[in-house]
Formats: sequence, structure tokens, C-alpha cells
Amino acid sequence: MKALYCNLRIKHKMFLLISFVLLVFSTGALALLQYAFNVYNAEIYRQSAQSLSVSSSSIENELRKMERLSYRIATDQYVQSYLLRLRDSETKYERYSVGMDLRRRLLEIGALDKYVRSIQVYDVHDKEYATGNKVVTLSRDRWQQIKEASAAEQGGVKWIFPDETDSAFVAARSVRSYLDASLDHIGTIAVRIDFEAIVANFSSTFNEEGARLVIFDEGERRVYPVDESLSAGHMPRMGHKGYALIKDEGKRYFTTYHPADHTKWTYMVVTPYDSLFTAIMSVRKVVLATFATLFLLVMFVGMRFAGGLTGPIESLNRKMKQVETGDFEYSDEEDDVPFSGDETGQMHHNFNHMMQRINRLIEENYKKQLVIKDAEYKTLQAQVNPHFLYNTLESINWAAKVAGHEKISSMAESLGYILHSSMSMKELLIPLQQELKIVENYITIQKYRFEDRLLFYNQVPDSMLHYQVPKFSLQPLVENAIRHGLERMVGTCTIAIFAKIENERLVMTVKDNGPGIEQPLLRQLTAGQYKSKGTGIGLNNIHERIQIVFGEPYGIEVVSEKYKGTEVRVVLPCEGGKSRDVQGFTRRR
Repeated sequence: MKALYCNLRIKHKMFLLISFVLLVFSTGALALLQYAFNVYNAEIYRQSAQSLSVSSSSIENELRKMERLSYRIATDQYVQSYLLRLRDSETKYERYSVGMDLRRRLLEIGALDKYVRSIQVYDVHDKEYATGNKVVTLSRDRWQQIKEASAAEQGGVKWIFPDETDSAFVAARSVRSYLDASLDHIGTIAVRIDFEAIVANFSSTFNEEGARLVIFDEGERRVYPVDESLSAGHMPRMGHKGYALIKDEGKRYFTTYHPADHTKWTYMVVTPYDSLFTAIMSVRKVVLATFATLFLLVMFVGMRFAGGLTGPIESLNRKMKQVETGDFEYSDEEDDVPFSGDETGQMHHNFNHMMQRINRLIEENYKKQLVIKDAEYKTLQAQVNPHFLYNTLESINWAAKVAGHEKISSMAESLGYILHSSMSMKELLIPLQQELKIVENYITIQKYRFEDRLLFYNQVPDSMLHYQVPKFSLQPLVENAIRHGLERMVGTCTIAIFAKIENERLVMTVKDNGPGIEQPLLRQLTAGQYKSKGTGIGLNNIHERIQIVFGEPYGIEVVSEKYKGTEVRVVLPCEGGKSRDVQGFTRRR
């Protein structure tokens, strides 16, 4: 069966595919709709639970802030001292003066915070000292409730819910004296919270679809809102998190509930069921009615569509297979019939036009790149190609030897070696051993000029002298170190060359202890914007030559800091080639 299916024509496969898809769709439509309902419920719960978690956490954070505020007031040394003085005071004036100081201190601590209605402080004589945004005088019953509840906590915080006389939540705490270490009861603190403002600020996302936030405490007592008719008896699994459908007074609600870790309250989002699912019920009816119509229509249109596509596609497939073999010299098949102006016909036209342009571009770009690379490399290397000086230096060298001037002879011989190396254009790469020899001859010339002020160290291991490097990739760096380092300093300049293998790359480093490079100039060098004012080979020249030969990942890196020397790194690939004839080099000159 598999072999038979694989050998069928495309239009027959498309007929089988359309038939199979419609069959599966027809038999699984109801199951998918039910699954969609479940996914919809889960998505509603996920979004609702996410919003509920954020809102409940924000509300809990504000409640914790209020608890910390009550604790701060209870342990404040000024509040403690004021309450002790009020306890021991004997005159009304003293109590009045201390009371004013206490109110000012409460304002400083936080009586005017955003969600604080007022802070009520009572001394041991039940005298009230209140301040805040909305100060009220608590009724006798309300005060007794707060006093008894806070006393039972022995200094801990106690939340008092609103009643008919006071609509504010109260964080109450008994104040015990710690200044005299007696821990005697010296007063009571009641921080009145604007809980409705807190909830309104952090539950604005629940206003859509008629949703509302309901809060119950551990005893299943409704905390918020106080006028809500929905009771905890309708809520499933208090203290857990999840979602459920509930009924209350003949109406169905979709609820999401989440317990808080701090207060142990249960936060719930209650949404009318009809507002969430009316739309999807209508959609299900429309889908079922539309499906029967589309079933027949898709079968008819699908077959016509398959027949119109298979012919041009099969022809284009034959052309693409021909190109896949590497035959870019493409020509249309002689038996191809003209195609229509739709997308399939345009595909043929665009394919033919694309292949013609690819052939031209491949040929043109290949030739251009060869010419450009060759021209760029020869142009850059031509800066170090002074043929006419070599014979003159050879004459000076022999004249100096005949006259017994060994220094002049040595300098002329070293310079002659450098010029002879620069005149050779046959090889792009030379062994590192040969490049170091060019550097050695250059140092020989400079030693006669600077004598003891120049110290040169060659720290390249013998095992690395066979690696291939671009000609004149190190000598210009040493020359720059002398020109911009040694010539600008008074003391001795030390120049050293190192080499190592790092991440499968050959890294050669020229380091000096000169005056360094200022950061603006260093940024210009790094960006390739600095133009050398001398006649030598600049860093940008070397960098470009390396990238022409090896590519953009390689080149020159400069690290320098003012008064701390300069380090220039030459990064090359290790696979540039090797030379077998290797001899050791003098490590210090």
C-alpha cells in the first residue's frame, strides 16, 4: 500500500488527502469543539489566575507594609517615650504638650501614606491621639474591640475588619515598653487602612466581563467586599487554588481562587458564566451549520484546484532537478507548453529569469573577485618594493668592509636584507622564522642608533617558527613601537615579540613599555580611521593585507593605555601552511 501510494500522481494524492482530511474533520469535529471548550476554560483560568496572583501579591505586599508601619510605630523610641510620659504625667498641659509631640511623630513616621486613613494611638488611660488623612473618632464599642483583640496578640499585629461605625480595616498592635525593659503595656496602636483603595488599585484588570474580586479569611468570613451577597458556602476548597463553576441564586459563575501565604486569606475572582461562554456557544452552532456546506464545496473545489496545480508544478520540479545536479546552464525544455499568468506560470517565468541572472552573476563576480583581490594585495604590498635601493646598499656594504667600517657594513647589510625581502613578490606567505629574521636585521640597524636605550626580546618558541605568516606583518609593528614608543620616552624601551596558539589561531604579539596611546587615538586606530603621517607601513595596511588573504575574522588588535605601554596582536589562522626547515633564533639582542 505504501509503495502504491508513493507512485501515485500528485493530483491523485491530493484527492486522497482532501478526502482523508474531510473524513477526519467530520468525525472529530464534536470532539475538537469539546476540547476547545476545555482549552478555553483552562486559558480563562490561566489568565484569571495570573491576574489574581499578581493582584493578591500586590495587596498582600501593601498589607505587610501596613503591618511593618504598625510595628515601626510600636517600637519607635520617641513614641515609646511619649507614651511613658503620658502614663506618668499628672497635669493636663503636660499631656497636651506630649500629645502634640506624639501626633507630629506619627506624621513623620507615615500617617500621611497613600493607603493610611489615620493612625490612632491610645495611652494607658484610653486617651486617643489621632492623625492622618481621614481622622475619625472611634466609637466606644469599636475601640474596645480593637483593644481586646490587640491585647490578645501580646504585641503582635491583629487585623480588625470594618463594622457599621467604621469602614476601614485596622492593623492593631499593643505597645509594650522596652525602653525600661519592663515590657509593660503602655498603649495601643490602630492603623486604619483604606483597604478599598488598595483593592481598587490592584484589581482594575478584573472589571472586564463583569468580574469582581472577593476575599475570605481563614474562617470563611467575607473580608471584601463587605456588602457582597455571595457567601463562602458557595466556594469550593477554601485554602486551595484552582477554578470551578458555582451557582448562586440560580446564576452560574466561573470562579478562580488563590490562597495568600501571609494573611492566609483566599482571593477569588468571580465572573458571570454567561458573559464568558455565550459567544463560544453561538460559534459552535455556526461552525456546525457551516461545516456541512463546506464539506461538499471543498471536495468539488479541491479537485479542480489539484488538477490546475499539478501540471505546472511537475514541470517546474523537472527544471529544479536539472539545476540540482549542478547544471546552471539551464534552457527550457522543448516540449514545454505555455503556462497561464497565475502564480504557477509566474513561478516558471521567474525561475527561468533567475537562472539566467545567476549564471551571469556567478561568472562576473568570480572574475571580479579574482581581479580585485590580486590588485588590492599587489597595491598594498607595493609600498615596500624599493628595488632601486638594493644594488646601492650592496655597494655601500662592500665599500664599508674594504674601509674597515664594520658598523656601516652591518647596517647596510641588514637594510639590504630587508629591502631584498620586500622586493620578492612571488610568495604571499613566508615562515615565521623568515619574518623574525627581517625583524632581527631591522633591530640591528636601530641598535646602532639607540644603543642601550633599546632592548629587544624574541620570545617565540622554536616549535612555532614553521608557521606561515604574511610578509612584513611584524617588522612594521616593531618600527611603530620604536617611533611612537622609544623616540618619545627618555629611558630604556623594551620591545618583545610573543607567539601562541589560542582557539586554533596563531596569535603574535608585539609589546612595548612606551608612553602608550591615548583613548581617542586608540579608538581611531581600532575603527581604521587613523591615517599614518609617516612613510612606513601603517597598522591599517597590515590589517587589510591579512583580511585580503585570510578573511575578516583575522587581522590586527591594539590594546594600550596611557603611560602603560602598547600591545599589538596579529591574529592568523593556524592552517596557513608550514615550513620544515626550522632553525633556532637568538632570544635576546
